[in-house]
Amino acid sequence: MVEIIGVRFKNVGKTYSFSPGGERFRKGDLVIVETARGLECGEVSFGNCEVEETEIVQPLKCIVRAATADDRKRVEDNAAKEAKAFGVFEEKIAASRLDMKLVGVEYAFDGSKIIAYFTADGRVDFRELVKELASVFHTRIELRQIGVRDEAKMLGGLGICGRPFCCAQFLPDFQPVSIKMAKEQGLSLNPTKISGSCGRLMCCLKYEQNTYSAFSRVTPKNGAQVVTPEGQGTVTDANVLTGTVKVRLQKSPDSPPVTFSRDELTLLSGQPLGEPKEETEPEGEPVLVSAVADEFDFPEIEIAESAAWVDTPAPAEPQADEPESTEEEPTEPDESGRPAPQNGSGNAHNGGGNGQGGGNHHRRRRRGRPGHRGGHGGGKKSDGE
Repeated sequence: MVEIIGVRFKNVGKTYSFSPGGERFRKGDLVIVETARGLECGEVSFGNCEVEETEIVQPLKCIVRAATADDRKRVEDNAAKEAKAFGVFEEKIAASRLDMKLVGVEYAFDGSKIIAYFTADGRVDFRELVKELASVFHTRIELRQIGVRDEAKMLGGLGICGRPFCCAQFLPDFQPVSIKMAKEQGLSLNPTKISGSCGRLMCCLKYEQNTYSAFSRVTPKNGAQVVTPEGQGTVTDANVLTGTVKVRLQKSPDSPPVTFSRDELTLLSGQPLGEPKEETEPEGEPVLVSAVADEFDFPEIEIAESAAWVDTPAPAEPQADEPESTEEEPTEPDESGRPAPQNGSGNAHNGGGNGQGGGNHHRRRRRGRPGHRGGHGGGKKSDGE
């Protein structure tokens, strides 16, 4: 077990763990800690507690000291400087005619750096602006571009519910929100009704999503065929939160729908509600290997020819993709005692006759083996002529 305290540097921000160094702290105390930005003054978000070593991010840094009266005065002086610096930054931005909106300015605790936050539609070349600001404040200047959600978090305001922004009150991080959440919760898909002041989907859509998802899995959808205590019917409406389902019975299709609890219903297929259906892979979907094979589907004869060209002459039997030879009528032998070829056809060893070079003319030309009988195709006479 390790003893830690929680420290955060903004009113609503992430909480970082530090070692108390043997001292006792309470929530709201100010402490000086070492961070990647140098010395910073933070507020204790929770006091001394013990946690497992696996729950903290190593290495665990120790606080430098508890904030003194001088430290508190420096924090107040930095806040006054930030207000003045904000006006200077706005003037320089307007003079530079840059398409950017200044959101906030922060002074480092030791005054070694000034950080300015801004929003913009695209990338902004502010190198000249940084040079001018450095010549005015004689310190290091950092400009950081943020998004519209971070802008709303820093500036604060009131939402359409009449309450302050959740992100400015208690949300330490932004959670991903999708339009699918609004659909599952039965909300209007009008962007003006489900979007916050920042123009993005409201963060509160995430709050009850897990509950809606759990209830939706055990509630039949509209149009589902179910079995009720009064017989079979079709679902016409369902309330996910209350668990009530309206069913139009088949025995009385002209009557108003009857309301049942979802626990009283069973799917017509016999599968109880709440058990997810077994998912199967869609048929007919080509996999990546098949798609590549179809795109590069070379004939097998090309592969066989390459193999024959490297090794030995191809065997006399036909290849898998070559048409099977049909049975022919026997012919009278010629003067040499060999049967005369018909229609210019031949095998791989005799050249095929009458100027055609046989069925393997292309393979013999690719091998080009000197001394092979008939190896140069139909240009030479066959032995039967």
